[in-house]
Amino acid sequence: MKRAIFLDRDGTLIEDKGYEHKVESMKIYPGVIEGLKLLQKDYLFFIITNQSGIGKGYYTVKDFHQFNGHLLKKLNANGVEIERTYFCPHIGGCDCKKPSTKFVEEIVSDYEIDLKESWVIGDHPCDVAMGIKAGCKTAYLLSGHGVKHLDELKESNIEATIVSEKFLDVAKKISLS
Repeated sequence: MKRAIFLDRDGTLIEDKGYEHKVESMKIYPGVIEGLKLLQKDYLFFIITNQSGIGKGYYTVKDFHQFNGHLLKKLNANGVEIERTYFCPHIGGCDCKKPSTKFVEEIVSDYEIDLKESWVIGDHPCDVAMGIKAGCKTAYLLSGHGVKHLDELKESNIEATIVSEKFLDVAKKISLS
């Protein structure tokens, strides 16, 4: 069985200024490419992202795919491969919005993933909650919205395996585990 890292996108891999969808404003966080390169020999990468901006009408599914495609090309140009991106375009009331494990379950079925040896990395409590529900280890980043939601994480008694300010620090800790 393979190991995977389920990555949130906005606030984890890229700067999150709110409803990111314009290619020209995309900024990959420092250390993300280096961290992913460190981990890619041992893990498959999947992006799982809530994109309620689509449901709210801020941008379209086409805008999402264009923006996400640009990110994947940038990562690929730097030697990093993302297997697939899964996204929830809904505002709520669906079965695919994190912390739902729907996309994780699909990935496990399609790629034969060992969840006990896999990780979820994100900057929202819903990322950590999804990881815990799926049986993964979790990393909570204080980038993006992480600091803003840290109290919410603590109040919910949701405990991440790793809490860190920087993606690269998380990658280094995961690589040693």
